[in-house]
Amino acid sequence: MSNDERAVVARRTVLGAALAGAGLLALGGTATAGRPRRVLIATNEPWGTYHVKPLLAEADRRGWQLTQLVPDRAGIAPGDPVPVAVPDEAPAADLLVVTGAGDWPVECADRFRTLPLAASSLAYLGPREAERAKQLRPRLRALTSSSPAEARAFAGYLGTHREIQVVGAPQADSLPQRAPEPGLVLVLTSVTHPDDTGAAAPGTELLLAAADELQAAGKRILVGLHPREDPSLWSRFEISDVPSLQASARAEAAIGIPGTVFPLIAAVGTPLVGCVDPALDVPEHLLAVCSSTITDAGSAVSAVDGAELPDPEVLADAVGPIGGSAARLLDAWERVARR
Repeated sequence: MSNDERAVVARRTVLGAALAGAGLLALGGTATAGRPRRVLIATNEPWGTYHVKPLLAEADRRGWQLTQLVPDRAGIAPGDPVPVAVPDEAPAADLLVVTGAGDWPVECADRFRTLPLAASSLAYLGPREAERAKQLRPRLRALTSSSPAEARAFAGYLGTHREIQVVGAPQADSLPQRAPEPGLVLVLTSVTHPDDTGAAAPGTELLLAAADELQAAGKRILVGLHPREDPSLWSRFEISDVPSLQASARAEAAIGIPGTVFPLIAAVGTPLVGCVDPALDVPEHLLAVCSSTITDAGSAVSAVDGAELPDPEVLADAVGPIGGSAARLLDAWERVARR
């Protein structure tokens, strides 16, 4: 076994021990028996089906019907596996799930007032109370999040002191085995320009400059694009043809604008550097998994060269349970749907 392989095993052992000690290590689902459920889902990014996609396999196993509500089908790519419907054509349902308190989820909650309502954090949400969260709070029958740290941020976002069930992140139910390639750095983008689906995160110019600095220093750059990012901005670099979480297993380190995938990449064993624009309002747990943060591209090379993983306790708090997360999430929805 090589030194790199020993390091990977050691990191996974330490993370596993921390998760188990926190009661957050799970090896499988806890699926409950019951009739197949029909669930409508409304997200802050109305056409952002990538948040629902990791749930499809577990839903299919149970015979459930998941349908994402969209304003229209114009923003849905041909062949997208996530079933979608406009509200006027939505199928009969047992439950409505909102993943945030943006305009679209609140509009859908108003439209489907007779359905039980749950809130599940499936994507990056700021730690400040959302303006329209108060319109959802009285109806919420269940709240879920991926990790203890994300649950604290989600509580702040919803403006609630209620208990939030920690279920894990479905996209981390199968983490890739880390095999870092010498000199390879994964660059994690956000969204440069806002669109109808959602807002943008400042920091792209800093990250582009940091990628240039790293390349000039002899690093190989692999770009993990946010699903809504403009790929033309990054065309001078190699763009990963697999999701960023999977690509992170190849990298010695990753650098990017902090987002939901950061704790999961740290769980793979790849250390992270955050590019932080002063205009960003980043939840503390996403910063906590970074080895360091930079505000100047000139610091990128030294930050990446010295990048380390966070303490196991910090990582466990930010990652949550690994394995069976999609099953636990659907179990939580099932309990609400059958009331």
